[in-house]
Amino acid sequence: MGILTDSTTRKSHIMKRDIPLKFDRLKVSLNRKNVILIVSTVLLLTVNYYRNLTPWPSLDLAVLCFVAPLLVITALWQERPANYGLRLGNWRLGLLFTLGGMALMTPVLWFIARTPDFLSYYGHTTPSWEWLVLDYAVHLFSWEFFFRGFLLFGLARNYGDDAIFLQAVPFALVHLGKPEAETLSTIFGGAAFGYVALKTDSMLYPFLIHLYIQVLTIALASGMI
Repeated sequence: MGILTDSTTRKSHIMKRDIPLKFDRLKVSLNRKNVILIVSTVLLLTVNYYRNLTPWPSLDLAVLCFVAPLLVITALWQERPANYGLRLGNWRLGLLFTLGGMALMTPVLWFIARTPDFLSYYGHTTPSWEWLVLDYAVHLFSWEFFFRGFLLFGLARNYGDDAIFLQAVPFALVHLGKPEAETLSTIFGGAAFGYVALKTDSMLYPFLIHLYIQVLTIALASGMI
């Protein structure tokens, strides 16, 4: 059985299909929430790419990838943020996924973070430990809510488990320009994060794993470790 159909708890989080947008002359009928979800995803990511809203890029992400989707969910759709992964969820399973992900990625990053591509991209970064963790905590919490909360659970209501890979596509594309190995891995890493989020009903555990990976990568590449 699928991830979203093997528990009554998850079933309750799959929203009913919205009244469709009908264009009779074009013979097209679109799901209203899907249209809003996809268009807002593209617009918010595009604005984030082209515009600097504040002097702190992570604050930009907080505005565009956390606050804006939260407003769509609560004000426009009048739904609970908890239905989009903003909850503790199954914390026991989440803890197992988090510790397992950290254990799995540590030896991988120990090697790959010291390769030329990673040293060239991340090696110049030498922040304090406090700033490194704070900056990426804000950055990645917003990022994970956007992809593994807003987009993942929004898509899952109509596409079920296929949402795991659907949300990983734009996630992979926003990594273009980063080290090749990192970008190539994100379609699989993004899908893995999506799986964890759906299994635990929470985006918090992908966030913790992602934060660990990012901080360790920069610490190794910049010589902090």
